[in-house]
Amino acid sequence: MPKDLPGQRGDYAREVLLTTRWDDNDLYGHLNNAVHYRLFDTAVNGLLIRDCGFDPVHSELIGVVAESGCRYFSELQFPHPVIAGVRVGRLGNSSVRYEIGLFAEDALHAAAEGYFVHVFVGRSDRRPRPLPAAFRAGLSALVP
Repeated sequence: MPKDLPGQRGDYAREVLLTTRWDDNDLYGHLNNAVHYRLFDTAVNGLLIRDCGFDPVHSELIGVVAESGCRYFSELQFPHPVIAGVRVGRLGNSSVRYEIGLFAEDALHAAAEGYFVHVFVGRSDRRPRPLPAAFRAGLSALVP
């Protein structure tokens, strides 16, 4: 059963400042729902690169998305910055569930909350691979 109220900024292990763009707004004057997923992806992959030593271009290990979802509570708009709160909800042997809250810059409650699950696989064979120790350590810092 989904919760009724959006999460708060303190519910997340890390915050990432994201910039919105002119074409993120849709005809209704707010960020299009698909933009929320791009922001999720940008926040998580930025943390993987900075905090886990992930090299998405050269790494033999790559993350493929196995599942995702989002709930919307209020509008976000260009040109206002967005704060992404990120945490790891589950850290498996070869998979990670990221949970992300998107906040207007000065808001305490999330405008949207979502998640996605990465399964880490070999770049060439697409078979699940265990997460390396250093990578796992970086992700562990995002577990609340």
